[in-house]
Amino acid sequence: MTTSANGIPASRRGAFKYGDRVQLTDPKGKLHTINLAEGGSFHTHRGWIEHEQFIGQPEGSLVTTTGGTVFLALRPLYPDFVLSMPRGATIVYPKDAAHIVTLGDIHPGARVVEAGAGSGALSIALLRAVGSSGEVFSFEKRPEFAEVAAKNVEQFFGSAQSNWHLQVGAIDDVASADERVRDVDRVIYDMLAPWENIDIAARVLRPGGVLICYVATTTQLSKVGEAIRSQGNFTEPHAWESMVRDWHLEGLAVRPEHRMIGHTGFLLTSRRLADGTEPPLRRRRPSKGAYGASLEES
Repeated sequence: MTTSANGIPASRRGAFKYGDRVQLTDPKGKLHTINLAEGGSFHTHRGWIEHEQFIGQPEGSLVTTTGGTVFLALRPLYPDFVLSMPRGATIVYPKDAAHIVTLGDIHPGARVVEAGAGSGALSIALLRAVGSSGEVFSFEKRPEFAEVAAKNVEQFFGSAQSNWHLQVGAIDDVASADERVRDVDRVIYDMLAPWENIDIAARVLRPGGVLICYVATTTQLSKVGEAIRSQGNFTEPHAWESMVRDWHLEGLAVRPEHRMIGHTGFLLTSRRLADGTEPPLRRRRPSKGAYGASLEES
């Protein structure tokens, strides 16, 4: 992976060339994403643009259709790319990927395990965060999803990434046989039943390492939280979600937009304790009914 000092892949810098992914913005703000190809053209109801018009032009240039409509041409940013890329599984949305990378403290040089590669959206964010000195081990049960993820990662970076180890299979089967997946810094679960794999996270994480779980429902969130507590090798789990609301900004007409990106998923984090260390007791008592009548009476 050839990058500049600021971590931007070389394939995504400089003037446009064939093979580049280009995001076009029309006068109304509508976005169109195309891949530049020799002999290709982009057609709209207001004319078309030959792909050769882009070649050699810098980002931020204007191109005009045969009908006179002007488009702004830029390479898509990470959020633009993942929201428009081909999908097998549902993606981890950019707002959640940002929280995973930042609040999970995924840093250059980190060794990260990802279970549920899906369509590769989070894999891209992780690879950017760990840099060329880190490693990402991604596991995906379904071969067709793994194939989509591999193509998306290669498309984003411009080439296959030598520090990305994508393996087809369940993490409990594959990770046990891979000696490289030991003493890792972070484990990220984006899967249907992460509570079934807490022991594996405890086995492969180094002391102080972070476990991050991304789940869709409150039932999943409850089950994974209790599984972490019961496992005994982790700190008290912390759960949250994020919501994003855009604002309309035009002169004095400043107001929140009517639509927002609401619930996409819950995030839960916990840290691996040193071997032989018992989790500190919680100082607050659970509220009455928190665990159901049958559990409270036992």
